[in-house]
Amino acid sequence: MSLSNGHSLLGELTKGFIKENPILVTMLGLCAALACSTNATDALGMGVAFSFVMVCSNIVVAIIRKLVPSQARIPVFITVISTFVTIIDYALKAYSPTMSQSLGVFVPLIVVNCIVMARAEAFSSKNTVMASVMDGIGMGIGFTVIITLIGAIREAIGNGSVFGRQFMPASYQPFIILLLPPGAFLVIGFLMAIHRKIMATFYKT
Repeated sequence: MSLSNGHSLLGELTKGFIKENPILVTMLGLCAALACSTNATDALGMGVAFSFVMVCSNIVVAIIRKLVPSQARIPVFITVISTFVTIIDYALKAYSPTMSQSLGVFVPLIVVNCIVMARAEAFSSKNTVMASVMDGIGMGIGFTVIITLIGAIREAIGNGSVFGRQFMPASYQPFIILLLPPGAFLVIGFLMAIHRKIMATFYKT
């Protein structure tokens, strides 16, 4: 499939927001979404790191897609993805060591993130560079918005703050469960229910 018109490219950009959101629809990359969303700051950092790898790997895979033998494409794609993961991991260590320490091993684990590999294999290896850029940006934004929303909800209810800024009074009794793994599942479950309602209401087929 080759996309060349503006309408199709716009569709590739926006599908990751709602219709094919990687967390709420395809339910890929949930390990990072669960582990790195205890607060909005870490969630946003993970979203930005993921988006960088997503867009850059999509571009390179689309460029080399006709040069890579079919039997070697998976190792080549993994090498491409791991290159950009290494770049963002070292950049975080150099310029934001606190963020790097908070995200821990989950930045290197983007290498095996199912979303990135799935888009490289199912989309970028079969489409143009521009279409792959739009796909990467859309999926990156969709992932970043949802993981940041999860982090903000968990932090707000579980700690009374958002992005580290306290907004609840001193008398507020935080719901600590939201900061624990079960809290992540609860928030994602509620967001999935809201997402399905939106899909049923506005995207009827």
